[in-house]
Amino acid sequence: MKELKGKSVKLFEGEMLRREQENKKYLMSLENLYLLRSYRHEAGRFSDREHDVNALNGWEDLSCQLRGHFLGHWLSAAAFHYQETEDVELKAKAEAILMELEECQKDNGGEWACSIPEKYLYWIGQGRNIWAPQYTIHKLFMGLVDVYRIMKVERALAIADKLADWFYRWSGSYSDEEFDDILDVETGGMLEIWADLLEITGDKKYKTLLTRYYRGRLFDPLLEGKDVLTNMHANTTIPEIMGCARAYEVTGEEKWLEITKAYWKCAVTDRGYFVTGGQTQGEIWTPKMKMKARLGDKNQEHCTVYNMIRLAEFLFRQTGDPAYMHYIEYNVQNGIFAQTYGPNGGLLTYFLPMKAGSKKDWAGRRDTFFCCHGTMVQANAAWNRRLYYQDADKLYVTSYANSDVVFEMNGQRVRLVQRQDMLNGSMMTCSENNTKQTVNDIAAAYANRPDFRKYDFVVNTDSDVAFTLLLRIPDWIKADACVYVNDELVEETAATDRFVTIDRTWKDGDKVVLTLPIGLDFITLPDDETMGAFRYGPDVLAGVTDKERILKLESDKPEDELSADTERQWGDFRTFYRTENQDPGISFMKLNDIYEEPYQLYFKIKK
Repeated sequence: MKELKGKSVKLFEGEMLRREQENKKYLMSLENLYLLRSYRHEAGRFSDREHDVNALNGWEDLSCQLRGHFLGHWLSAAAFHYQETEDVELKAKAEAILMELEECQKDNGGEWACSIPEKYLYWIGQGRNIWAPQYTIHKLFMGLVDVYRIMKVERALAIADKLADWFYRWSGSYSDEEFDDILDVETGGMLEIWADLLEITGDKKYKTLLTRYYRGRLFDPLLEGKDVLTNMHANTTIPEIMGCARAYEVTGEEKWLEITKAYWKCAVTDRGYFVTGGQTQGEIWTPKMKMKARLGDKNQEHCTVYNMIRLAEFLFRQTGDPAYMHYIEYNVQNGIFAQTYGPNGGLLTYFLPMKAGSKKDWAGRRDTFFCCHGTMVQANAAWNRRLYYQDADKLYVTSYANSDVVFEMNGQRVRLVQRQDMLNGSMMTCSENNTKQTVNDIAAAYANRPDFRKYDFVVNTDSDVAFTLLLRIPDWIKADACVYVNDELVEETAATDRFVTIDRTWKDGDKVVLTLPIGLDFITLPDDETMGAFRYGPDVLAGVTDKERILKLESDKPEDELSADTERQWGDFRTFYRTENQDPGISFMKLNDIYEEPYQLYFKIKK
């Protein structure tokens, strides 16, 4: 199964486009001089005799052992954006960066092109306490590979291949036992890079590096079904498992796939996750199905959200199981959307607190550059991904967003147009009456917010074409989902572990309508059924309160305690709620709309 992306998918979804545009502006705003500062410093290409007040700070400061990690993320994000838009500004900026990196590599002797000293790698071999040098270097490799694959810039591959020669020689200077000790120090996605470069070049040195970077101390216990994750640092191991996933794609060796599946079982299936879809507190995995004691101020590190989405996407392509797409939907809505490019100029939050009365801690644009700063620009670079997949004569619609997808089926070009019908009867966007106000039946027919979402699909084709269209049924539906083809009901289903399948010969203009019943759910903690959080469809709701509140209920259903509040503004139905019986009352809004408000996600309920 292959993902349809890049120029094949054109996006029209407002929030996603806003994020892409904000992301591009941010990428372009960061000067090459400062993105390259630590690389040029390491190569002796500039002297920082006085502090530069414009330099990037936080983890990018020259005093930090992870300095330079962000540039790799920048290059990957630029490549992702270019794949969708072919933006010439970003490509030109990336090429200028690579030209200077090439000069740094020459001045370092022809192989080393990194932002930190070579001795850091030798020091971890000696057991010294150095902060994750391979994690830092992986980011550069990642950016170089993405720029080569997507932008087709040969210089990027040349830099990466010469740098890999250094790693081949260095890693070969240790015994297997000694190198296992080195692998215990966070390596980031180095395994994934060796798989990428093996596929690109076919060079046998990368096959050797794959073998050397096999982390048996983690992978073998996973295959035995042991819990090797409880209370362990999460984002150390997720990139390593993505390396296994990539190694399977490149080599076809089943063991790599089995490790990946075993990890998912240990990390997600057997462990569970918060109502948001995310996990971790203080960057470590919670115990299996025990989360009540882990509702703190450092939940759901953004890097883990982004990387687990990547892992779920890989497993979906291998299995076709919609459960992975359910998981992605929750993490997008309540992770990426809740933690990056927020309202009122919020850039990103390292964590998403789940302790009552917490606030999101928004980072600045030039003063932090912690790890999540990098995954933020990658996550928001191209939102036309994870929407459509093709497998032979099957087209999967896995996510719902206004978009067009163009694909080839049996040698014929087909376009599928997807649009959400907002059922609002008006396009008025503000208090200015500058929009055509045509009298229509819809405005009165849906006087209140509809209890379902409606998506329309239109097939465009020059001649009749046979293929199977598969539509994912989200696991948040409240009643039967309905599918219509040319106004004829073809399926009703409450099953959420499947795709609705429509197998037919399609004509130009054929229309499919999907309706998904939506409403409130109260999702309890796995270790305390009297404590839970509210969710409206895929969107988690946050109660706006600066102190912990207990909900005293008058019915057996916590959902009955909330009623719609300010549900309509101009042309839009909105998602706001309020409590009916609490004193004082509590207002609820979508977690991804929270900015500076103190909030509570999980509520204890009493009758």
